[in-house]
Amino acid sequence: MMKRPVQSTVAAAAALMALVALTACGEKPQTGAAIRTDAAPYAGTGSNFMQPGWKAGDKAAWEAQLKARQQYGQNEYTRSQNK
Repeated sequence: MMKRPVQSTVAAAAALMALVALTACGEKPQTGAAIRTDAAPYAGTGSNFMQPGWKAGDKAAWEAQLKARQQYGQNEYTRSQNK
């Protein structure tokens, strides 16, 4: 007669562990509240980590910086010729 309560306790504990394990599989909704897609990229982020001399909203300077970075920073041919 002692085996029935122990078996039901073990079954309840196993069911509880399975329930806890399955709750870890849930995904929280990603609302994207901090993402602003309506602002232009050259409008800036308000961060202190900006190129010195660049002012937020200066589209011409933004495009010039992108062009320079593409040409000198991400072009392996140019980088290997400068060494």
